[in-house]
Amino acid sequence: MNMAVTSTAKMDYLRRPLGEGMPVTYWQLGATAEARYDVPDQPMKGEMDPFFFMTKHKNFIPHEYPCRTAFAAERRGKRPNVVGAFELSRFWLPFGSPRVDLSSFWFRPTVIGTWARTTIAVKQAGSATLRLGTCGGAVLFVNGAEVGWMADYVRNLEARQAFSVALQAGENEIAIFFDDLAERDARYFFQMDYVCGPAAEQALPVPVQADVAGEIEAALDKMHFERPVYRSGEVALMTSAALSVDAAAVITIAGDFMSREDPVKIERGLKAGVTRLIVGETEALSSDFRHFHVAVSLGGFTASRVFGVEICHAERQGQAAGDLAGRVRETLDEISRYGEPDNVTALARLGSGRFGPETDRMIADTLPAIIDCHDCADFALVPLLWCRTAYGANIAPEVVAEIDEAILSYRYWMDEPGNDVQWYFSENHALLFHTAAYLAGALLPKARFKRSGRLGREQSAIGLARVCAWLDHFEKWEMAEFNSAPYFPIDLKGLTALFALAPDADVRERAHKAVRRLVTIIARSAHHGILTGAQGRSYEHTLRAAGSLELSGISRLIWGKGNYGRRVHALPQMALCLRDHGLEIPADLTAIADWQESEAQEWCFAQGQDRVARLYHYKTQAYSIGTAAHYRWNEWGYQETVLHIRLGDNPDAQIWINHPGETIHSGYGRPSYWGGSGSLPRLWHYRGLAVMIFECAPEQPDFTHAWFPRQVFDASVVTGETAVARSGNGLVLLKGSARLERVGEGPTAGNEMRLPGRRGIWIIRLGDAGRDGSEEAFAARFAGLALVPGENDALVINDPDYGPVTFHADGRTAAEGRLVDPGQWGIEGNATKLPPGPIGSGG
Repeated sequence: MNMAVTSTAKMDYLRRPLGEGMPVTYWQLGATAEARYDVPDQPMKGEMDPFFFMTKHKNFIPHEYPCRTAFAAERRGKRPNVVGAFELSRFWLPFGSPRVDLSSFWFRPTVIGTWARTTIAVKQAGSATLRLGTCGGAVLFVNGAEVGWMADYVRNLEARQAFSVALQAGENEIAIFFDDLAERDARYFFQMDYVCGPAAEQALPVPVQADVAGEIEAALDKMHFERPVYRSGEVALMTSAALSVDAAAVITIAGDFMSREDPVKIERGLKAGVTRLIVGETEALSSDFRHFHVAVSLGGFTASRVFGVEICHAERQGQAAGDLAGRVRETLDEISRYGEPDNVTALARLGSGRFGPETDRMIADTLPAIIDCHDCADFALVPLLWCRTAYGANIAPEVVAEIDEAILSYRYWMDEPGNDVQWYFSENHALLFHTAAYLAGALLPKARFKRSGRLGREQSAIGLARVCAWLDHFEKWEMAEFNSAPYFPIDLKGLTALFALAPDADVRERAHKAVRRLVTIIARSAHHGILTGAQGRSYEHTLRAAGSLELSGISRLIWGKGNYGRRVHALPQMALCLRDHGLEIPADLTAIADWQESEAQEWCFAQGQDRVARLYHYKTQAYSIGTAAHYRWNEWGYQETVLHIRLGDNPDAQIWINHPGETIHSGYGRPSYWGGSGSLPRLWHYRGLAVMIFECAPEQPDFTHAWFPRQVFDASVVTGETAVARSGNGLVLLKGSARLERVGEGPTAGNEMRLPGRRGIWIIRLGDAGRDGSEEAFAARFAGLALVPGENDALVINDPDYGPVTFHADGRTAAEGRLVDPGQWGIEGNATKLPPGPIGSGG
């Protein structure tokens, strides 16, 4: 959505409709100015918050850092400090988004400010009302005159304000300066709505003929990847709107917000009439879920859009070694050769004897971010401590000295003075902070830690107490960020470090038990090795990347099922624990993780303090489904994915259903387009049957949707309100309360189905082709599923196998003479074997 332009070029107008109540979505932008915002070092008060993402007000997270307090005192309620003047740098084209959305991730507190400009054309002069929404501050100008400003500056919480403006006949220049303090994940956007006024249209000045700019917009609007995931072969983008003239394309490939690698740029020609844009071979591209910023240029005009897809090097990796020792070697070799150049890869290299300058350089390059206390520096510090403790003799002495300086300079908890925005409140970060303090102090017992002022042995004692308190909480409640694919590895990072390096035997033993417990949860919720279940926090890049996700690599290491990605957190540590430290994973988990039995497994358990998440998982050899039972019904969501399905033995044959938190693709919202749910549904689940009822807030997107990758399935058909798919022997039927809309163009073409409206009902039924026959026979048998009122506010579905299934208003489900009551599920959980068909029928 960025565009570079020669400011001296002659301008034409790209005209688009603008009715009353519509957002103004076509803008020129200046470059975003950034300035570091440091406040005096000071301690903070607070502690780990196991409920931080269960927001009380919309998606707003209330924890405030001293930098925000100081920034608010300086600027809240005051006219924003307008910096510079508009200088054209790029264009914003909406592609379905009502906002100019520049949200991103900043690792240090940073003041950001941007100019935006556009034109509203009216035939008759008159008064109009413009409504502006943003999280930070903004100043509005019309035809060069300042109209007004707003300055709420509440982190990531949108405020709106209406302005009455006078429009002259013809083109009216609208300019906005907007700014904010960026801390970690920052929602940096504005939305301007044309509430009312004279008949109008958007008229965006462009430096080429308007029809040419329109062609580029159409080409990007209809563009999508040729496949939903790449495990081999040629990676290419398709569009149904070919250009009429030759253009150039630059494809910039970047990882997710945590990736520290420099983006890779690929230049391609896009000839007139061509509908396929080749990126390159799968093997030549870095693995993991990647963002492809596609910029199409013609003359002085360059417009761009972001597309996401997973690159998985499955063909190169082949089948896993048949024995654990072989898989340990394979794991360390893979990460050493192909991992991101960071401390995790450095540890794999040291652990496999790859000493020397390349490994030392990986370590040295991470140290400035640790010393500067960048957010997520704790992720880098724990493997650094492992490198230093276990392999210090194999690292160059000058690098060891730099490592020790970083260890002594770091801020280990919020009660130590600092001015960073490290995230102390979540469970996974808290574990790493405390583990690092405990191990760092033990490593350097006589050295003085600069921020706390403690000697190392004192720092270690504080860390030990906090580690023990964390383990107390975990042993009672387990994962606050329940069942979450991206956070299992972070917890495993801390726990494996404790198991391998802790000076105290009881801590090592408790860490050992915790690792085994997490692996057990993964196995119980896995389908053929790959985690499939409701998750307390999810991202698009973790949901869509089934093969290269770190849990896939962990599954390959332990059970021989899965593939490796490029950026990992705990995988080498798991391998070293298995090889060098006596980590024992129960052998019976292999059969549980790769379920091949004729019976089904029903797995009911709870996670989080006070059993806040009650989780239900059901799997057969043919399919798997995981849900969150009676979880925050009808509340605003954050990053929760509450229903997840896999079919057959293809990990990419997966489905989840949610309500998008924003309409921009590959955005930074929490929730985003796919990662999480803007509004959480009422959801009931019994064995292979589930129902979701969405009632979404008026200010949220007006549809719910399913990830439904039709190319991956062996067969699929969508007719009216029903969709059916098969992968292997796994069958699924999705039935909506209205006609399902297949998305055929744009980033999710062929992979997304929408149910229009903010109120929608999805009925989900799973089956086994071995029992239920073809997808046509399955569809015919279950097409009549319908949700009808029952007694005492209950709802009922009459299922051909299960008979009447009653969904009670308190979250309980009754069927086949059984009562499934989430209120009774404990942290330990209960796994039950059931026949794959109706109970009592013999299967």
